[in-house]
Amino acid sequence: MVSDELYKRRLLLPLLTVVIVGVFVMRLFFLQIASNDYKRRAENNAYYILSTIPARGVIYDRYGQLLVANRPIYDLMVVMHQAKDKLDTTLLASTLGLPREELVARLAAVRDRSINRGYNPYTPQVLLSQLEPEDVGRFEEQLYKFPGFSVRSRTIRQYDYHNAAHLLGYMSEASTADLERDSAIMSGDFVGRSGVERTYDEVLRGEKGQEIFYRDARGRIQGRLDGGTHDKAPVPGRDLTLSIDAGLQALGERMMRGKRGAIVAIEPETGEVLAMVTAPNYDPALLAGKDKGNNHRMLEESYGKPLLNRAIQGNYPPGSTFKPAQGAIFLAEGVLTPSTPLSCYGGYPRLGGKPKCHPHGSPISLIPALATSCNAYFCWGMHFLLDDRKRYPSVEVALEHWKERIVRLGYGYRLGVDLPGEKRGYIPNSSVYDKAYKGRWNSSTIISISIGQGEVLATPLQIANLAAIIANRGSYVRPHLVRHISGQRLDTMYTQRQQSGISPEHWEYIVQGMAQAVTGGTCRAANFAPGQIEVCGKTGTAENPHGKDHSAFIGFAPRTRPRIAVSVYVENGGFGAHYGVPIGRVMMEYYLRGGKLSGAGEAIASQMEHRGISYLNDL
Repeated sequence: MVSDELYKRRLLLPLLTVVIVGVFVMRLFFLQIASNDYKRRAENNAYYILSTIPARGVIYDRYGQLLVANRPIYDLMVVMHQAKDKLDTTLLASTLGLPREELVARLAAVRDRSINRGYNPYTPQVLLSQLEPEDVGRFEEQLYKFPGFSVRSRTIRQYDYHNAAHLLGYMSEASTADLERDSAIMSGDFVGRSGVERTYDEVLRGEKGQEIFYRDARGRIQGRLDGGTHDKAPVPGRDLTLSIDAGLQALGERMMRGKRGAIVAIEPETGEVLAMVTAPNYDPALLAGKDKGNNHRMLEESYGKPLLNRAIQGNYPPGSTFKPAQGAIFLAEGVLTPSTPLSCYGGYPRLGGKPKCHPHGSPISLIPALATSCNAYFCWGMHFLLDDRKRYPSVEVALEHWKERIVRLGYGYRLGVDLPGEKRGYIPNSSVYDKAYKGRWNSSTIISISIGQGEVLATPLQIANLAAIIANRGSYVRPHLVRHISGQRLDTMYTQRQQSGISPEHWEYIVQGMAQAVTGGTCRAANFAPGQIEVCGKTGTAENPHGKDHSAFIGFAPRTRPRIAVSVYVENGGFGAHYGVPIGRVMMEYYLRGGKLSGAGEAIASQMEHRGISYLNDL
């Protein structure tokens, strides 16, 4: 027993020796062969690599008007390995016009790897960004006093067009999350933060170049490595041509002054967004330059939330603008025909005249029901669809079929426009009502959804997309802002046509109803060119439990081969005819007349511009 124990001890010492030697060998192998760390450090000592930032792509409107350009700006760079032992922070702070404490804090932030993920003491790091040429000129005169410091030129955005802030977007310095997400981004780089600047950031920013210099044993730059043969020229970013009409966009923003809401105009055939107005708005130049941070805080705190893009982020009850979709579904489901007469008498008879309705003849069929915006007609349609057990075995199954139809018309889910932050709206399903009413409900319980109220919510973009579907008689191309990318094709998602699942024959009846709404119904004020351009429209007055009703409108023109489809939504604007119709009329006239307005059109535009809405009750 003792001999076995001694034998084990004798084996333990050689075994430990072998293990220790093995660990050292593996570590040496990793450091000297498998790892490039020492090689990288040696190269960092021998070489100085200067990244060169390419010019960011510029942005045009559909007609070639320059919307976003570039102007030169400068960054102060520092190589900490060269500067750390020789830096006079008092002198540098004085030269830069900064408090010494702020300069010391900035230097500490550069070295902090939790803040600056790409920190390397041997490569240039951004100390100060967005220096103006006059600031750089003063510093360069003293540059010889500060080893390790250099000035890098780049560009920032310049806005000579002061509209469409939410579409264009803005840029800001890359965050830690940005650095972790994309290895091509370095600390101090600027990235798109909203609008097309964000969606197309990678396309716009291009590819960085680099200049490689060699250094002596003391770290002093001696010249370009191999005469510059290893340098890489920057690749400029690609230019974007947007689909918007700059004049139409400016006109929409002008008419929405003093209001809250949105306007969306779409070219039906292509899905190109001609204008996307949100109100209140702001000048995009506010979020460029050194004052961007202060201006952003100011906008965040401003009444009315000007940073909110209501066109794609506002969830609103669509009100009567929803009725054309309902009418098409009732025809497709076979619950009604275009000539089916239904009684109204001032409201929906099955519920004692609620919801109420405007005075008009009764009984009424589809086309005049659309023209006069009869509530009862669409309540009847929902009743026939949901409550007829010969059609569907239960109200739950019937509602799910209805929802599938509505979703195919672009509601309830994001349309996928090429802007960040789009909301999906809301279309309820049967489980929502089963939970709310414990399985005991029918069309009368949820009758408000038949006229675009109740739980139904939509964005102004979705409402405009319905107008485009009707204009196309049943199909649409996903709405998008970018019309062309220089040297690159658009994503096919913005060229493929989506089908509504409802035949053109059914949509033609909806078109007839909307045409009659303009010639003799609730949209008469939208008829800007009687006998010349036939306009189709539909008003909407969306009930608002928190105050005055919302004013809405959808329309398109001309009736045949439509070139523009538009939605207008004005919060607390009252009847659709008060704000929605006149604003929509002017937008269509301006675009169809090549950027011109008649005297009557200009008078309406001026009236809308100066007719604000009081939102004091929201304070």
